[in-house]
Amino acid sequence: MQVDVLLKELQFRTARSSGPGGQHVNKVSSKVEVLFHVWDSEALTEKEKELLKERLSHRISEKGFLIVKDESNRSQHRNKAFAIDKLVELLREHLKVRTPRKRTKIPKSVIEKRLKAKHQKALKKQNRKPPKWD
Repeated sequence: MQVDVLLKELQFRTARSSGPGGQHVNKVSSKVEVLFHVWDSEALTEKEKELLKERLSHRISEKGFLIVKDESNRSQHRNKAFAIDKLVELLREHLKVRTPRKRTKIPKSVIEKRLKAKHQKALKKQNRKPPKWD
């Protein structure tokens, strides 16, 4: 992933925010949406695009846009910077190559400990019963 090329491909939309700011919120468009078209991007390789399609399918729109929003601050500039950081971090996180988990056997000591505890619990419950009079 080439971040410098990616930054040139971003599109921005602004809207009125619902965050903190009182009357200021009603006058200024401080909410920022960053739109990134995954399929047309030159910053990503074909393999990376396939990975994102698989891992971020729930976040990519039908038109191929990945949208990240931020409205945490009163300033549009800060929200824009935070939204860009969120997008880059999201892409980096989902483009990491995951190593497969190696299954291990359960140690014998753990199995024995579980069975011993099970037996102790059974004895405790058995001792609560009234004795049989034959």
